[in-house]
Amino acid sequence: MPDQPQNLLSHLDSEGRITMVDVGSKDVTARVAEASGYVRMAPETVSAIRERRTPKGDPLETARLAGIMASKRTAELIPLCHSLSLSHVDVQITLNDDGAYIRATAATSAQTGVEMEALTAVSVAALTIYDMCKAIDRGMVIDEIRLDRKTGGRSGEWRREASK
Repeated sequence: MPDQPQNLLSHLDSEGRITMVDVGSKDVTARVAEASGYVRMAPETVSAIRERRTPKGDPLETARLAGIMASKRTAELIPLCHSLSLSHVDVQITLNDDGAYIRATAATSAQTGVEMEALTAVSVAALTIYDMCKAIDRGMVIDEIRLDRKTGGRSGEWRREASK
């Protein structure tokens, strides 16, 4: 194991073994996380979505629902992720000339953050768009999935700096 302070890697115990973090002594606080991502696609694919000509139905609405559903199952998908009771999840998808911008917000009152739930919502929404449009565009690229903002907990608020 590399020589680094243990507190930087909270999922490792003192002997370097992977473990689930014990959040039992942490305070329950309101927590919100926002994440985003992009699905780049050919202009013809964007046109097909706008004109409702995709073979499997409406990819954006299906992706929105898939993202919400996936966020509620994050602990089943990501090892060592705590199960959270989500108070709110919202997934918004905006179609642009070169693809679809996905933004997800997840909220809870808990002892641990909700970042993974927001990121899972974006990821699965992006995968759903790919699945629903792959018959007309296998060259789509899922890109820029990232945490944009989080609030709550001991570390307070964090916001991604604007790109230059």
